[in-house]
Amino acid sequence: MLSGADPRGVAANAPAQDQSWIKIAREYGVADPRRSAFQLITTVVPMAALWVLMQQSLAVGYWVTLLLAIPTAGLLVRLFMIQHDCGHHSFFRARWLNDLVGRVISIFTLTPYDQWRNAHAYHHATSGDLDRRGIGDIDMLTVAEYRALGWRGRFVYRLYRNPLVTFVIGPAWVFVIKQRFPFRSRPDGARGLTSVLATNIAIGAVLALAMYFIGVADILLVQIPITLIASSIGVWLFFVQHQYERTYWERHKDWSFETAALRGSSYYALPRILRWFTADIGIHHIHHLCSRIPNYRLNECLIDNPGLRAFERLTFWQSIKCMRLTLWDEGQKRLVGFREALNPAANAR
Repeated sequence: MLSGADPRGVAANAPAQDQSWIKIAREYGVADPRRSAFQLITTVVPMAALWVLMQQSLAVGYWVTLLLAIPTAGLLVRLFMIQHDCGHHSFFRARWLNDLVGRVISIFTLTPYDQWRNAHAYHHATSGDLDRRGIGDIDMLTVAEYRALGWRGRFVYRLYRNPLVTFVIGPAWVFVIKQRFPFRSRPDGARGLTSVLATNIAIGAVLALAMYFIGVADILLVQIPITLIASSIGVWLFFVQHQYERTYWERHKDWSFETAALRGSSYYALPRILRWFTADIGIHHIHHLCSRIPNYRLNECLIDNPGLRAFERLTFWQSIKCMRLTLWDEGQKRLVGFREALNPAANAR
């Protein structure tokens, strides 16, 4: 936690009026078509080249293929972030171009564009609202809700929040299987259904062609590790953007969009190379202030406005500790672990 911060995790020099930050952030919400095109090219071309190199490396040894899967998965994450920007209509100035590029990318990220875009918009509109949880976020219970559960409910929730499930098994389930079935999550009705079915058909067609020309075994040996690694990275990023000790959750009557953006979304200070692969999504508090800012202007906004660095800043090593935080303590206004939640003495500190 930052030195000089108050108990809510906000630095003493943070502005009293969050609204002023929204006004400032909106000034950066204009896409540069040339930068967007360059970013798209410098993501797709090296990813395609690495994919081919992975396929060729099968003749050398699968350990080489798996090593190459790591940077390739990183590029797939970056491609997903471009789809994410398209979903906010922030990557290009033209709405139709955002939707076109986003839908094409969705075939390779296995994420139905329209369905995900609408669910993610709901996440932005309700992030930090305890009374509107459940769509587009990591499932989280309050301490009181967890204590009210029977042993089966507690077991299921503990299993869900186990790091192995949350960051390994869960991502594979969501990206590979769950998103193929629209009836499991349809906040947008028929449009979501169409999005999922169309994406499934496109994925099937691309896979069929690839398997015909390259071979079933080669496609599976190359693509499976890329998908599994990228999906785990993606879920980790989404997790740490909102699941840290002094994050923000309030009941709807006390909830504020501006406060949720600034205090309930982290500033994940990653090394430069990881910032590139993740398209600066770690500057998440600014992204939630104004989702129309293209990813390549988030750092620009941060540099121009040093006061925005005063909010919750997490380093990579600090973020690792967030895995143990599983329940929201409404009294203390912070996330706690299972042990602390069930230990009255520790919870009263």
